[in-house]
Amino acid sequence: MEPEIIKQVAKDIDGVKQHQIETTLALLDEGNTVPFISRYRKERTGNLDEVQIRNIQDTYQRLLKLSNRKADVIKKITEQGKINDKLTKQINAATDIQVVEDLYLPYKQKRKTKAMIADEQGLTPLANEMMKFPNAKPVQLAQSYVNPAKDLNNTDEVLAGAADIISQSVADVALFREWIRNYTEKNGAIVTKLKASGKELDENQVYANYYDFSEAIKTIPSFRMLAINRGKEQKILQVKIDVNEDVILKYLDFTLVGKHSGPIADFVKDAIKEAYRKSIRPAIAREVQAKLTETAETHAIEVFGKNLYHLLMQAPIKGKVVLGLDPAYRTGCKLAIMDKNGKFLHKQIIFATKPASAAKISQAKQQFIDLINEYHVEMIAIGNGTASRESELFVADAIKSIDYPVHYVIVNESGASVYSASANARKEFPDLHVEERSAISIGRRLQDPLAELIKIDPKAVGVGQYQHDVSETHLDKQLDRVVETAVNQVGVNLNTASPELLEHISGLSSAISQNIVNYREENGSFTNRNQLKKVKRLGPKAYEQSVGFLRIIGGNNPLDNTDIHPESYATAKAILQELKLSVNDLGTDEAQQRLNNVKISDLASQLQIDEQLATDLVNGLKTPGRDLRDKMPAPLLKSDVMKIDDLQPGMKLQGTVRNVIDFGSFVDVGVKQDGLVHISHMSNKFIKDPATIVSVGDIVDVWVLSVDVDRKRIQLSMIEPE
Repeated sequence: MEPEIIKQVAKDIDGVKQHQIETTLALLDEGNTVPFISRYRKERTGNLDEVQIRNIQDTYQRLLKLSNRKADVIKKITEQGKINDKLTKQINAATDIQVVEDLYLPYKQKRKTKAMIADEQGLTPLANEMMKFPNAKPVQLAQSYVNPAKDLNNTDEVLAGAADIISQSVADVALFREWIRNYTEKNGAIVTKLKASGKELDENQVYANYYDFSEAIKTIPSFRMLAINRGKEQKILQVKIDVNEDVILKYLDFTLVGKHSGPIADFVKDAIKEAYRKSIRPAIAREVQAKLTETAETHAIEVFGKNLYHLLMQAPIKGKVVLGLDPAYRTGCKLAIMDKNGKFLHKQIIFATKPASAAKISQAKQQFIDLINEYHVEMIAIGNGTASRESELFVADAIKSIDYPVHYVIVNESGASVYSASANARKEFPDLHVEERSAISIGRRLQDPLAELIKIDPKAVGVGQYQHDVSETHLDKQLDRVVETAVNQVGVNLNTASPELLEHISGLSSAISQNIVNYREENGSFTNRNQLKKVKRLGPKAYEQSVGFLRIIGGNNPLDNTDIHPESYATAKAILQELKLSVNDLGTDEAQQRLNNVKISDLASQLQIDEQLATDLVNGLKTPGRDLRDKMPAPLLKSDVMKIDDLQPGMKLQGTVRNVIDFGSFVDVGVKQDGLVHISHMSNKFIKDPATIVSVGDIVDVWVLSVDVDRKRIQLSMIEPE
């Protein structure tokens, strides 16, 4: 670790002390994962959470990269024999990598430029003389440099060479680039026009808003920038940066020419203008657009990450027999029944929608009712794809004939087909067709969204915003972090978790996860956490990092069904002993009452342990088998159907938030199309970010503003009408 960089990290991150940063980085260097550190090393980090730890990690890496680049640039300039104390100090003082690149630019190896050729022809002294603004005409100074042997046949060629040298010297000044870049960012605009052949490529006029568009660089929202980039990539739009050139040229002229006037001053001003137009302006435009894109991508990835987290953390439907229904027209609806633990029991195909005949649909209804009664199905999960609403009508009608309560839920099936065709799905269900596997996936999404959705590429789950327009590497990295956070916060049942779920647990690889499942299949269910040490390739470090996040329900030791790490079992038992309890009392009302009444400071003092550790252990003892998702909104259960034609302005509905984006959120109100709640209709107060109001999976009250049946568009409001 670099001490100077650690000091800078402490300056860059508010609310975190230097010793916390040093401890966190040391723990990471030791091979500890972020979930493990945030959960089991709080007393060492000062109770830093995952977000803070990752921020320390990312900031340190960014500053280390900057430091390495500075050293590399100084080394390269030194090798040219052109380094000096002032330049070294400027490079070392830079806080942004772009400033380092600006300082390096004059010394960077370039392809041969006109200025280089002019320098080789011996014209640099002339350029330097002109920058002193003598009282003469340019042609007079140029005459003595005419030399056919150097390919300088007349004064025009000499002056052109001198102008090239002046232009490049101006273009290479870091201070000028920094000023112009800042001015452009504060005062410039993004301007888009339709390309000559663009209209033919944009048949549906997706980019019509950008055919003649301009917006200030400092205010353009991320989603708009990404849309513009996509239009440019598809060769529909031409994009440029527009800024007041006169102001920039006045700044350069004032700085370089000052109060000088006359022919030489005019000559230098023309060279400055050439430097700006041919070199500085295009370079700054590229840099500004790249920065806007990077900012927009970072924001879009952050939005996607938040939505994915809330999607994964949706409340599971526990202890219910579920029927998953993958709707279809011609090929029939695929049904799959899972027991209370998600075990696949039965599959069937029924022809419940047109073009099936009335007789076939009637037969399908009886088959459906018979299945529900035979397996005592309590919940039905209907995929929201093709034929979803027709299937919903069928289900709503059929369950009226059942003599016990049966409800259904419309489940977002995004990505179900991706998983169903995957190698993992083929391995789990080798004898089933893709659509039959989809029905299983849809049903299991209702039973345990986290366990099922992590089997799918996060980009395919339908909660993103412009995810196809951002850096795939950066997106994958962020989404992997989100999945890791969600899985480890919830924990997994060691005896039922799939390899795909286990591999997201702290410290476990895909190979070790498969070995855990293999061990389980060969030796039966795990009865205690210690048995993990017998799993092939699961060494001491992997055991330490993972074991606290793995639960054993109904095992030999009730502590194995808590988030208490085995390294703290002795202390946990000492706490119970202090309260005159045993591990077998966990979960009882008496244990709950005594643990609720304990004074943490006294307990920590009595046992001589850190108060943070005492707090975590008491919380763990209070809630054996806890699941954070139980606090999340449960899915909306339905027993009847609604169509878009039923909606009227002013109608109040309850709905489920399906996606949150920069300009609002999409809410499923029980008809085929999700309705849009625009950001302006989310609150009576001004809000900048819809995510401060709602999250994916939230159940919200909405009022219908307007319905366009033909275009299948629904406008909703979360503000109650007066």
